[in-house]
Amino acid sequence: MNLFDVYPLFNIEPVRAAGLSVWDKEGRKYLDLYGGHAVISIGHSHPHYLKRIARQLYDIGFYSNAVQMPMQQELAEKLGKLSGYEDYSFFLCNSGAEANENALKLASFQTGRKRVISFTKSFHGRTSAAVAATDDPTIVAPINQTDNIIFLPFNDVAAFEQALLEHGQELAAVIVEGIQGVGGVNIPTVNFLKVLEAGCKKVGAHLILDEVQSGYGRSGKFFAHQHADITPDLITVAKGMGNGFPVGGVLIGPKIEARHGMLGTTFGGNYLACAASLAVLEVMENENLLENATIMGHYLKEKLEGMPGVKEVRGQGLMIGIELNEACSAIRKELLNQYGIFTGSSSNKNTLRLLPAMTISKAEADKFLKAFSSILTQKVTA
Repeated sequence: MNLFDVYPLFNIEPVRAAGLSVWDKEGRKYLDLYGGHAVISIGHSHPHYLKRIARQLYDIGFYSNAVQMPMQQELAEKLGKLSGYEDYSFFLCNSGAEANENALKLASFQTGRKRVISFTKSFHGRTSAAVAATDDPTIVAPINQTDNIIFLPFNDVAAFEQALLEHGQELAAVIVEGIQGVGGVNIPTVNFLKVLEAGCKKVGAHLILDEVQSGYGRSGKFFAHQHADITPDLITVAKGMGNGFPVGGVLIGPKIEARHGMLGTTFGGNYLACAASLAVLEVMENENLLENATIMGHYLKEKLEGMPGVKEVRGQGLMIGIELNEACSAIRKELLNQYGIFTGSSSNKNTLRLLPAMTISKAEADKFLKAFSSILTQKVTA
């Protein structure tokens, strides 16, 4: 049997990693500024993270959600404290797509409605309702196509207000990313998010903030939407939550009532997932990683702006999109092959993404800046 061929792969086989460094089987060292799609939040193989998971594995690794698991409550309390959402409830699952799927279900359960507003260039996952709410027809199978999703232009207040007039009474939810990742690191304006919040309250719909990529400190605040000082009804998390261990969740507003059987999961919130997630929060708190994300993000953006060939630098904290005047694929390949630096792409072919661990140092940032500047300068002078 062979693997189902759905990923274009670099000819690199990583065998070891620590911090922002990755080594391949040939012994070559790479600087990881992508973290496997923003998953590595506290650095590869962080000692506290390894110790937490190893200790838990010796005790018990898994049981289903049919028994008492105090670690789940410990995680919920820690997350509530650090994020500022102590009065919310928490549902644990396994991935960002599953988190968004459950958030959409909750909104539909609570409102008795089924229409959802999503936005252009959005990405919410590859499962049923989540992929239907994703603005990429190439990954939406016929079975996922539905009239329940209304796509509107991102950051377009007038279009949203018109949609409320037309569909407000049938609207279950509005789903929006704290910062669009796959779409090219596009930031919702403060006014746009405030209008979404007010509009949802007006028509009785739920505002879902997809913080799967932009959450967990990456933007410099715990959640990217907190830069706009709004309070969503539902917040979805995953990726950086487990630093590589598959885990996701939904923060659920206090007005949303639970009932037995409403949601469920076999693996969600298992012992190892909780140990990994607690380790991430503990490291974030003990090493002041939100502050480091703010400082290093500002430093990178400041140095990148004005480089030759750079059209625009977008982002908050350590979620950065560098839009060039041309397609970035050749530059990404040169960064990887010539300088050993991993970066990311986006649906905007000219935009290169930086999603490093929040532990990044100035020396590591400077290594990238020097290589990137050298490549861009050579292209201009060629």
